[in-house]
Amino acid sequence: MEKFEILKHHEDFKRRINELKQVLNIEKLIQEIQEFDSVMQQDGFWNDTRHAKSLINKLNTLKNKYNLYVELEKYQEELTTIIEFNDDELFVEATSLIDTIIKKLDNFEELLLLNEEYDSNNCILEIHPGAGGTESQDWALMLFRMYKRFAEIKGFKFSVLDYLEAIDAGIKSVTCLVEGVNAYGLLKSEKGVHRLVRISPFDSNARRHTSFAGVNITPEVSDDIDIEINVDDLRVDTYRSSGAGGQYVNTTDSAVRITHIPTGIVVSCQNERSQIQNRERAMQVLKAKLYEHEKEIEKAKLSKIEGDITDNAFGSQIRSYVLHPYSLVKDHRTNYESMNPQKVLDGDLMGFINAYLKNKKTVI
Repeated sequence: MEKFEILKHHEDFKRRINELKQVLNIEKLIQEIQEFDSVMQQDGFWNDTRHAKSLINKLNTLKNKYNLYVELEKYQEELTTIIEFNDDELFVEATSLIDTIIKKLDNFEELLLLNEEYDSNNCILEIHPGAGGTESQDWALMLFRMYKRFAEIKGFKFSVLDYLEAIDAGIKSVTCLVEGVNAYGLLKSEKGVHRLVRISPFDSNARRHTSFAGVNITPEVSDDIDIEINVDDLRVDTYRSSGAGGQYVNTTDSAVRITHIPTGIVVSCQNERSQIQNRERAMQVLKAKLYEHEKEIEKAKLSKIEGDITDNAFGSQIRSYVLHPYSLVKDHRTNYESMNPQKVLDGDLMGFINAYLKNKKTVI
């Protein structure tokens, strides 16, 4: 890289890092971290485990932003030192350093797009096959594996709450909990109908089929959210987990299904070891869904940040995955594309997620 290019990057980095400093309000950020640390040192902090974990997640989000900013400043200082030495050999090293700074800055700026109320929360992910029968059930299973792999790549904890296997192939439905900093903020882009075009492995004539599956993403809400649930409004059914299910189900009579009669919302959990644990987890999911339901009725926060999930059929998809006659994954909201569907199905979703976040920010 020529010296003039290095100098150009250096000036651009200084501008962008200074903008980040102003956006972050570093002094206030440090103060908030200190306040959280102080709360965590108080006696009885772990008496309410769920509330404690919620505060820790918020603290980790703040610390992550601060640490990334400090790291960027360090890299910028290293680049400044190289320029001041004005040595050709050091300029060679500067190329690698500049590539690192560019990636760090891009990732950090994307992180700052996750600044809505629920972005830092864990999330509840549901997948339901749509039009297409066995094809769509298999497609739902492919999506399940894709999001599981994405969670592994991001270092998120991925827990299956309810898994209903189809008789012939694939799944009839699955509900998962994805836990990690900004899990909801990243995965909210996935809510909607996903369309698959491929040569069917179930068609003896090897014809091309189109399948649909719906993905729903709900932020996990903390216990301090005021949602009153009347036990008289609930119907609780216990049952034995059915289907093979493998590691995703606990084959005892401990599975729990809770129906909220006034709204018709149904939640299930079957992966915990006891009926009590399954009931607690199902109530947690129900609380999140009721909170979402109330906000949608009021046309307030959640309805605004999530959008609508439409029919699992042609014309309503947010993204298409074409495996034949050509290879392409295209998001119809942002026009972002990938020519490598297999890589996407292996969990490489950040390109689509970043495009969605940037587009959403621009629209807002």
